[in-house]
Amino acid sequence: MRVSVIGCGYLGAVHAAAMADLGHEVIAVDVDADKVAALAAGNPPFFEPGLPEILSSSLASGRLRFTTDISEVAGARLHFIAVGTPQSNDSGAADVSFVNAAIDALIPHLGDTDVVVGKSTVPVGTAQRLAERILTSGSSATLVWNPEFLREGFAVKDTLSPDRLVFGIAPGAHAKQASAALHEVYAATIAAGTPVVETDLATAELVKTAANAFLATKISFINAMSEIAEATGANVTELADAIGYDTRIGRRFLNAGVGFGGGCLPKDIRAFSARAEELGLGSSVAFLSEVDAINLRQRERVINRVIADAGGDATSIKVAVLGLAFKPQSDDVRDSPALDVARGLVDAGAVVVAYDPEAMGPALKRFPELTVAQNAQQALLDADIAVLVTEWPEFVDLDPRNVGDLMKHKRIVDARNVLDPAAWRAAGFHYSSMGRP
Repeated sequence: MRVSVIGCGYLGAVHAAAMADLGHEVIAVDVDADKVAALAAGNPPFFEPGLPEILSSSLASGRLRFTTDISEVAGARLHFIAVGTPQSNDSGAADVSFVNAAIDALIPHLGDTDVVVGKSTVPVGTAQRLAERILTSGSSATLVWNPEFLREGFAVKDTLSPDRLVFGIAPGAHAKQASAALHEVYAATIAAGTPVVETDLATAELVKTAANAFLATKISFINAMSEIAEATGANVTELADAIGYDTRIGRRFLNAGVGFGGGCLPKDIRAFSARAEELGLGSSVAFLSEVDAINLRQRERVINRVIADAGGDATSIKVAVLGLAFKPQSDDVRDSPALDVARGLVDAGAVVVAYDPEAMGPALKRFPELTVAQNAQQALLDADIAVLVTEWPEFVDLDPRNVGDLMKHKRIVDARNVLDPAAWRAAGFHYSSMGRP
């Protein structure tokens, strides 16, 4: 099929390359000329494992092109809307202005049988409003909603082999035609066994926001338990193992630590709360405010733990911060707990030297005052204490004996609960973590 992708950020660039990899002819559009030029040259402007390979192969095949000229989408059967919906500057609500602008720019180039496919994460009710916007423009194109469920670091896999496909389609004259087009564009994925949930527009929108709200709640729940565990001498990891055997609960996302971050979960739960307030149903999701508060409190707990373990006076310590991205296999520092910990320690007066395998450039753009190292060993040299805040494999696999030889004092705070306490203590370290004795 010939398809277009509007928006070439994280979601759009991955989706465009993946659709081309599946054999479709893709025209990808963005207003940022520098971003378009970089992608057209096979250079993603962000780190995502596997993307450079499928981007290069799709460009070489001729199935993928990037442009700033939206008129080039004419003739495509499906048009994927993949622009950002950041948090508004003055509230927790989602800013859907980029989605509105994308639809308005697209309308003049739509054919009567075209299908507009929303992928951006939007407040429930947005799709219906956009469908009406298209209709009142005089176009008979159909709007459907097909939310994305990408995990940064696994985005290529999640696009090519998702765990489910959700198609939100409003009833009407073109509903069967729109459903058939979605089944056709995802034919290879569906043939591989991916389940399809076909529903209405509002439910499709809610699937994404509800999923993120649930995951955020699960993470904050176990972090709240880590506070109780510390106060009572319990072990939160063993607690998570025990309750995780209950199939109603499950073990995934029950890892206590510094909490969640990135460009999705924090903004999405705030936007969900804001939308519920607009609907007069704020009390239904009032718990999400505490989920958010617990998550932010974890960052303060880590900062305070580092200072306390180093003697209680931040101004007299050098701290090695291991990690800046919000998670491994990503260079994303949006709402990153790791970057907040580094910033908080600097604000407290500590001398901070940070290192991340991929995120130092993005981190310095947001926090230019930060001192960074060229590698983990340089960050650890003569440090009074280290704090692991992003669980990159190279940090998890550090040899505590070698680390101890570099540092001034053998102290480490494992803010992700991923290190072996016994091994680090055997090497002479004062080791502490979140919710474990």
